Amino acid sequence: MATTATTLKKADGFDLSAAKPRSLWGDALRRLLRNRASVAGATVIFIYILIAIFAPVLAPKNPVEQTARNSLRPPIWVTDNPQRQPNPENILGTDTNGRDILSRLLYATRVSLIVGVVPQFVILAIGVSIGLISGFAGGWLDNLLMRLTEIVASFPDLLFIITLTVAFRETLFGRAFQGLLLIFTALAVVGWTGLARLVRGQVLSLKEKEFIEAARALGIPTWKILARHILPNTLAPIIVAVSFSIPSLILSEAILTFLGVGMRPSLDANNPFPTSLGQMMTDGFNNLSSGPWMLLFPVMMISLLVLSFTFLGDGLRDALDPRDSGR
Repeated sequence: MATTATTLKKADGFDLSAAKPRSLWGDALRRLLRNRASVAGATVIFIYILIAIFAPVLAPKNPVEQTARNSLRPPIWVTDNPQRQPNPENILGTDTNGRDILSRLLYATRVSLIVGVVPQFVILAIGVSIGLISGFAGGWLDNLLMRLTEIVASFPDLLFIITLTVAFRETLFGRAFQGLLLIFTALAVVGWTGLARLVRGQVLSLKEKEFIEAARALGIPTWKILARHILPNTLAPIIVAVSFSIPSLILSEAILTFLGVGMRPSLDANNPFPTSLGQMMTDGFNNLSSGPWMLLFPVMMISLLVLSFTFLGDGLRDALDPRDSGR
């Protein structure tokens, strides 16, 4: 018998004793790494994060430093305009105030990443909580929470955000952190509804499972069932939803700033957030006749970041979808 077992274990050169089943998360990671687009997106996002962290080291000049007689300089490869010759010290040119565009781009990346990530904590807290309670409780509480969700979701997102930012822009709250706190709040107020519906749907399907019924029969408190059994089983769709929500928040901030109701500009040399990509888009649009580069560079930066998050979200959706586990 021992000889037969040894022979089976080593059949076809494969030792069955050494085989270990992969976890669901490990298998999802394997599928994610096989998706070239999602890996490329994650790589670009990582580069953006490094740029945001080390912007003071990478920036060749102070982003708010104004140089006399150095305004509207083109990039160093644009030499066909005899009136505005490039300055070798400003690789991507300068804006209307003689500030280095490359340095401002590096610092502006910080704002886009922060706007995409910070409101997500509020959105997760509200959306996941309401979704869990509504789906698990059912009855009148479910109806009440879902009607509240529908009321919030019925407002046009961008119009509602603009209304909030305009109404509170000149208040003390609206001036805090150059208006970023108001933007965070406005984005979070309308951004949680989709996540709440998603989590509720997951809870409705999970709470009828046998392991939940067994936990109830054992007398486990409701909060423990939600925290230890239901919430971990809803993490996959939540992660995918967050990855798709981040680019929409980044675009919303850029649109708000472009319309003049977003982040406030700063001339403080020690400010870690002197500008945003939305502000640079506004400056570039207002000076489009002087050259397209002032608008082109921030548009390219924000487009690449949004596309990277979108590719990563697609990869996560495919990797975490149980129906695709056999691929």
